[in-house]
Amino acid sequence: MKLIGITGGVGAGKSEIISYLDSKYNCRIEYADKVAHMLEEPGQVCFDKLVSLLGTGILKDGKIDKASMANAMFKDDTLVDKVNDIVHPAVKDYFLREIKAERKKKKIDYFFIEAALLIECGYEKIVDELWYVYASEETRRKRLKASRGYSDEKIDAILSNQLSEDEFRKACAFVINNDADIEDAYRQIDSKLGGF
Repeated sequence: MKLIGITGGVGAGKSEIISYLDSKYNCRIEYADKVAHMLEEPGQVCFDKLVSLLGTGILKDGKIDKASMANAMFKDDTLVDKVNDIVHPAVKDYFLREIKAERKKKKIDYFFIEAALLIECGYEKIVDELWYVYASEETRRKRLKASRGYSDEKIDAILSNQLSEDEFRKACAFVINNDADIEDAYRQIDSKLGGF
């Protein structure tokens, strides 16, 4: 089983790439964001720690309310690192357990992990290879405006908090150019996976 981390800037088209991988290859796909949300549910490993850190004001109907949590973190930017120190290791531990289980089963060829922060969180130590889904900033801006209705200001704020193209390229073994024709991006993937 080959373990591959997929990353890229917002609006690069990671979802399209992952949908293709899921439809064409014998694989399992995990999303770091979804795992993090699951681990923040009541009874899960992050729940009590986050409530202890941020207070009961982040709760709504007994669950962590994302807007309240974001608001608490916005008021005190030192909390961002503290929240990340709770959530990121728990997500990584979850992946390590799931990877071990899949290796025992020997039923899939690929295990893909999608996360915006794969590089920043040191996933190169876990995966066999990191892939970068690339699209130019101009293309990403157009996509974000069309698909999510984001303003230029919101896009600027998001982009300013992401790694540069050079940083992504240096860290990743394979770059999928998803700047234009999605079919071309699919061909790049098929060519790459044909080599494994």
